[in-house]
Amino acid sequence: MEVSGKKKVLNELEQSEPIVNPLTPNSAYIHIPFCRRRCYYCDFPVSVIGDHSTGNTSGSIKEYVEVLCLEIATTPALGSPLKTVFFGGGTPSLLAVEQLRKILEKLKERFGIAAGAEISLEIDPGTFNLEQLKGYQDAGVNRVSLGVQAFQDQLLSVCGRTHNSDEIFAAVEMIRQVAIPEFSLDLISGLPHQTLEMWQASLKTAIKLAPTHISCYDLIVEPVTAFGRYYNPGAKPLPTDETTAQMYRLAQQILTSAGYEHYEISNYALPGHQCYHNRVYWENLPYYGFGMGAASYLKGMRLTRPRTRREYYSWVQQLVEAGGVVDGIQTSVTDILLETLMLGLRLAEGLSLSFLVKQFGEAIVETIWSSLLPHYHQGWVEVVGATGEVIHLPETQKLPRNGRLRLSNPEGFLFSNTVLADLFSQLA
Repeated sequence: MEVSGKKKVLNELEQSEPIVNPLTPNSAYIHIPFCRRRCYYCDFPVSVIGDHSTGNTSGSIKEYVEVLCLEIATTPALGSPLKTVFFGGGTPSLLAVEQLRKILEKLKERFGIAAGAEISLEIDPGTFNLEQLKGYQDAGVNRVSLGVQAFQDQLLSVCGRTHNSDEIFAAVEMIRQVAIPEFSLDLISGLPHQTLEMWQASLKTAIKLAPTHISCYDLIVEPVTAFGRYYNPGAKPLPTDETTAQMYRLAQQILTSAGYEHYEISNYALPGHQCYHNRVYWENLPYYGFGMGAASYLKGMRLTRPRTRREYYSWVQQLVEAGGVVDGIQTSVTDILLETLMLGLRLAEGLSLSFLVKQFGEAIVETIWSSLLPHYHQGWVEVVGATGEVIHLPETQKLPRNGRLRLSNPEGFLFSNTVLADLFSQLA
């Protein structure tokens, strides 16, 4: 298709009726911003409270929980009871049990929480004890995500983490004693001074600890972080790009061989143990967001709250004065198309072609395919039939409308940024 033809197709798409997902939100993200210290790679909206403060002793945490509950109570309920709740941070395990219980009760009172809902809590080693963990479970938490990052004390120190490897194993033992059914573990590759041998050791140690879910994130050196001041991407002591690519391939090989399904670019799960809350994001579905810096996606509008406590508290007061009515940024049809592609191609199953045609039209799907063809020939993009078989298409053959588009594993996932950049250059 000629460039002018592509522009015509995109102009027609943009002038069409806005696409608003008909589903009501049934997921909520809760941001708990407090940390003992800021990790050197972190650019999240956090508030540092020192090594000895907790929800029981910190006035800042107590005040924040009150304002957070006020935001929840003021936000209009849009229908369905919550099926997933995710407490992220920050370090949510700095909350006292009663504070977490209060937030969950406020959510239940305002929106309802469905029976069997997935309720996830991010926790860090060294920030909780056995009694506290039991209390979280009694309050409703049935999934924890342990921020390990590495099993080498040298690497943990380089990252500015507040825990050591002994505290990791102690935390896992507590999780086992409490028998929380869903246990996820987070690792980071590409850290300063990290070698392939260190990464392999971390992966094998993680498998021995037998979590139901493992997340493997590649370090991104953000300019506003300590790492951004210390290091240049690709330069020592950071691993080379080729080494980080090998780390990615190694994780895919070792974890899938151990029975973990590589269901998303950075995520692995034993069968039946995917994170259903995060799938809400990847499937571009609506969700509530609460707390400092939290994002929400409701009625086709995206809204991100202020990233500092002072500004967030002022924003909540304005929300109360407005009776819960607040405007976000209306997503255009082109925005929704790009978000759908960017998020959906992160998943191992990729995107349904019939869905793309229904939502955006035949012409757009043909534009997408023409943009992806070079990467298809490279082996980074695959077409999958209705029964899951990989289809090898001649260049002149049309895409099967009952099939799916996906990135290959691991190479397509590894070079996903390149694929998406080329795709977006044709569509944005």
